Amino acid sequence: MRSIFKYFLVFNLLMEFGFSQVQKSNALTRILFVFDASNSMLAKHQNMSRIEGAKILFHKFVDSLSKLKNYQFALRMYGHTVKYPPGDCNDTKLVVPFSAKSNLDLIKQKVDEAKPTGITPIEHSLTEAANDFPDAKARNMIILITDGIEECGGDPCEARHKLMEKGIVFKPVIIGIGLTPAQIKTFECVGTYFDFDDEKAFMNITTLIQTQKLKKTSAQVNLLDSKGKPMETDVNMTFYDIHKKKYMYNYIHTLNKNGNPDTLYIDDYPTYKVIANTIPPKESEETKLTEGKHTTIPINTPQGSMVITRPNGVYNFNEKVKYIVRHSNQLQTLHVQSINTWEKYIVDTYDLEILTLPRTYIPGVKIEQSKQNEIVLQNAGMLQVKCLEAGDGSILLKIANRLERVVNLSNATIQTFYLQPGNYVIEWRSKTLKGSIYTIEKKFNIQPDQATVVELYK
Repeated sequence: MRSIFKYFLVFNLLMEFGFSQVQKSNALTRILFVFDASNSMLAKHQNMSRIEGAKILFHKFVDSLSKLKNYQFALRMYGHTVKYPPGDCNDTKLVVPFSAKSNLDLIKQKVDEAKPTGITPIEHSLTEAANDFPDAKARNMIILITDGIEECGGDPCEARHKLMEKGIVFKPVIIGIGLTPAQIKTFECVGTYFDFDDEKAFMNITTLIQTQKLKKTSAQVNLLDSKGKPMETDVNMTFYDIHKKKYMYNYIHTLNKNGNPDTLYIDDYPTYKVIANTIPPKESEETKLTEGKHTTIPINTPQGSMVITRPNGVYNFNEKVKYIVRHSNQLQTLHVQSINTWEKYIVDTYDLEILTLPRTYIPGVKIEQSKQNEIVLQNAGMLQVKCLEAGDGSILLKIANRLERVVNLSNATIQTFYLQPGNYVIEWRSKTLKGSIYTIEKKFNIQPDQATVVELYK
């Protein structure tokens, strides 16, 4: 059984208090009525049906609004065309669009003509309502008039985000009778719920409407440096709803013209965790915003930058080399970076594995706040290996009295490699010679920016 809602108290309070707060402003305000004309509106409440009571009070409410200046109005209905059962979950329509000219008489007429018949698609109606507003330049507001809960498997919370993108203030007052805890919970993200049986409810609603302003909830993310100042910026940041375990917003952080973190207007309902996608990522504490207020979300993200460069060499291949960045003494890869490109990292100590031939390892690289750490890597030399026929072989690096494999040779008769400076050995055997004793060994040295040719047939 769908719950019963008291329209007339909400309407009278809005009429008496809510709109007196915004009437002082010259800004254009648009109000969209989303009116429930579903089958349950035929049910009795007190001495009349719910739809009759709603229409009477709707007339009084609209008559009071007709006296206000710089307002525009529109009407959307749902559940009014397809009979229930079975009903149609797409049964919602903008009946009277916004108009610069007065259209309240037409809106009242359409409400008078409404005959409850269908089902209750709240989420779909609100999502469609986001497209009813011409733009976000005005103060856009929705008043939801309903006696029931979502019947089409939708989630009204999901509609909030599209409404906010249109600059719509969507915080209707909901007064319910006899709702179960589960039913009440479905409206937590929709608006402010009051129980009709609570003796203090009406006093609380009066206070709420008197103090309610068309002020958006806002937040700023302070990316703190090592001195605790919000000077870090230009970082991707993602807002996660920790209860639904999904992301809600994704932005590139910036500082405004005054050098302060810019202001974001976001939904106040979810509890957020903000991830700053630095290298490595850093996250905020769990944060619950306060409706109509500004909240600062700090994240410790002190950063410096790092680059690996080579001296100007004779080979263009240098620019293709990449390197792996890890936390010091840890195996997990944090990032893969190309040489000759700058990248920011959280202040810490890192180990580098440069994908040269052979690998170059640089442990204990310190990143400091706002400092640029440039590491100069020796230029490679070029090795050309020539042979008369296909064979098997390897290039090995000589370190003291040990040999370490660098790379295997292919079957090509001419092969080119770019190797870091050092002493090397090639071990090679022709495929036509089926004995290990036919292995050829060639020793050679690689110098930066110099070419070395090894011929395996001499």
